[in-house]
Amino acid sequence: MSDWRRTHYSSVITPDLDQKQVTVFGWVEDIRDLGGLTFLSLRDMKGTVQITIPKKRVSNEVLDKVGKLGRQFSIGVRGKVQAKKEAPRGVEIFPEEIRILGSASYPLPMDPTGRVPADIDVRLNARILDLRREECRSIFNIKNTVIGEVDNFLRQRGFIEVHTPKIIATATEGGASLFPVEYFENKAYLAQSPELYKEALTSVFEKVYEIGLYFRAEESRTTRHLSEFISVDVEEAFADISDVMKLQEELAVRVIDQVRLLCEKELKTLAVELRTPILPMRRYTYDQILKELDEVGQKIVWGEDIPTIAYRELGNLHKGEFYFITDWPTKVRPFYIKPKPDRPELCDAFDFMDEWIEVTSGGTRVDSKDVYVARLKEQGLDPTKFKFYLDNFDCGLPPHAGFGMGLDRFLMGLLNRENIKEVVLFPRDRFRLVP
Repeated sequence: MSDWRRTHYSSVITPDLDQKQVTVFGWVEDIRDLGGLTFLSLRDMKGTVQITIPKKRVSNEVLDKVGKLGRQFSIGVRGKVQAKKEAPRGVEIFPEEIRILGSASYPLPMDPTGRVPADIDVRLNARILDLRREECRSIFNIKNTVIGEVDNFLRQRGFIEVHTPKIIATATEGGASLFPVEYFENKAYLAQSPELYKEALTSVFEKVYEIGLYFRAEESRTTRHLSEFISVDVEEAFADISDVMKLQEELAVRVIDQVRLLCEKELKTLAVELRTPILPMRRYTYDQILKELDEVGQKIVWGEDIPTIAYRELGNLHKGEFYFITDWPTKVRPFYIKPKPDRPELCDAFDFMDEWIEVTSGGTRVDSKDVYVARLKEQGLDPTKFKFYLDNFDCGLPPHAGFGMGLDRFLMGLLNRENIKEVVLFPRDRFRLVP
């Protein structure tokens, strides 16, 4: 680069800059040699711009550099803008100097223009090239907007962002789906969720949230499971399931509205048309869902969780719909979910659904120490290992409720992606640890 610095991104190279000198950086997306003219398509983070090289009007140094270029080289170009109706977006750049900043080796492991299709594993093995495709860039530009809007929404509602430990001494939610780690002379685990910490923090800040990475050592190999995922966790004091369900649906509507407003270009690239859901969203009880499934031949024994094949059927029954499933059997929900006082076989839990995808789980939390200990024992867990949390009941722990929203699942559903790996930069599952 030497003394060169960018003066403009591709998106602001317009006919209004006619005859102005500019310096641009990016990657060679395409090269077309038409004899007396060579056209380069230069891509940067904002889009593409055409570099036009008339061989009789540029220096030998420029021609020499052009002759050495290949697709996906990173380069710098200094030259003059030329307004021209025939050029893409009505503008092109005539180069006065070209600098090669990074070369590429051939053959490339995949075609980053997308003209030659590649399956998901080939794309993930060459992820950086894959991410250069306009479709991929659109997904992650939208993801960036989603994260920002989630953050803005919760802050505006008075929530404080917290950061809880990712190395923990015991299971947050029970079960065996934990990644063990060596922690000096002790055994530790990667956190499944911030659940117990965010619940405890409601007794300090009342309203807390965290957007963070969490880890689950599940053997599942499905299109919606990951071993490392982003979760949006929210917890609120002096609230119950109805309050946090209302918060969840309003959050979803806010994000969708803002994506529609701010990501029009990206949505067009992905051929996605978003519609803002109408509030309030529909609530269905677990019993109602089982009845719906039974009517289409998916028989589920009461008290069992809903399997993937049945969720797929729900997607057909609730096409284009966000909705809640409530009143779950207590035995299939985590120990920290509060049983209903009048019907303890049911609990104040909800799942927030996008067609067939379970995006969020949440509900009212247990606010009695005795009930908490009993729930731990019911699920075969040792209460002594949860002493750090149980002690909070002796310090005026308030009634509280919350949820954990899978950001990657939310985006998968929003953008009609078939595989959750498409919305994660470098996904991790049972069989993928690189790149």
